[in-house]
Parts: sequence; C-alpha cells; structure tokens
Amino acid sequence: MQFEVRGIEPSEWPLLEDFLYEAIFIPEGFEGEVPRSIIHIDPWCRAAFEGFGTRPDDRGVVATVDGKVVGACWVRTTNVYGHIDDETPAFSISLYEPYRGKGMGTAMMTALLDELRDAGYVRASLAVQKENPAFRLYERLGFRIKGDGMDKSEWLMVCDLNERSLS
Repeated sequence: MQFEVRGIEPSEWPLLEDFLYEAIFIPEGFEGEVPRSIIHIDPWCRAAFEGFGTRPDDRGVVATVDGKVVGACWVRTTNVYGHIDDETPAFSISLYEPYRGKGMGTAMMTALLDELRDAGYVRASLAVQKENPAFRLYERLGFRIKGDGMDKSEWLMVCDLNERSLS
C-alpha cells in the first residue's frame, strides 16, 4: 500500500481528537465499548489534543493514503500520558484500524523522532499499555522502559535521541 508521511497542517489539528480515541488500547477479551467521552473527561487524554498548535513544542506528522489522512503521530510537552518533564516531548500515535501493521506507524514515528533530534531535543517519551503489541515497535525505534506509567498496567518509555542513528 502506497502512503505518504508529511507534516500535519493546521486544518488537520482537529483530527487529533479522533486519532486519540482510536489510540485507546482495548485488551483482548474486553467486553463492551469505551465511551468516546473518556478523552474529554480524562485531563491527561484531553491535554493530548486540546489546543494543539498553540504551544511552541507541538509537532506532528500524518500518514495519508490517496490523499486521505489515515494516521497521526504528534508530540507535546504538556501533562499527557508519557509526560516526564517540560523539556521532553511525549508521543501520541494512532492509525485507523485497516491501516495498522503496514509500516505507517514506523514511518511516522521515525520522521518525528528525526525532527525532534534535529531540533535539538535530547529525548522523547511515551506511555504504552503493557499488553499493547505496539510496545515492540517502540522498542525497535529505540524507546526503553523507564518504569511504570500512571499505574501498573502501562510502561513509561524513553528514547535517547542522541543514540538514534540517522534514518
């Protein structure tokens, strides 16, 4: 499948709300549906998209197929899941389900990690549910477990951008 990764445009910032909802990991065997309202109720979720583009550290890329945005990867240094300090951008990433497992997530994260390194950032962080298979992608990209995240169900991971080879 042919796709393009490019910088997110201001007109696409509102899509981050949808992509954040898509990013919610649903463990195997979960019955029911996660209410969409959770991304507005949980302040750490809401901070991932609310006011995106208004902070100097807000950066993002999107993946497109035939001109349609099918995934987004973005960072902020505010209080989002994966936040470790005000100098370390924390990642959020999501793809619509039919586009997962096709290399788009790797391409988006690589582009954004390279952009962060080139801009002088020292490290990046993220939080991931321990059961989420995306954990392997993050490890391949250089993220290492720093400890538990907000609770024992998630990992807090950090990538040293100076140790990343140029892609």
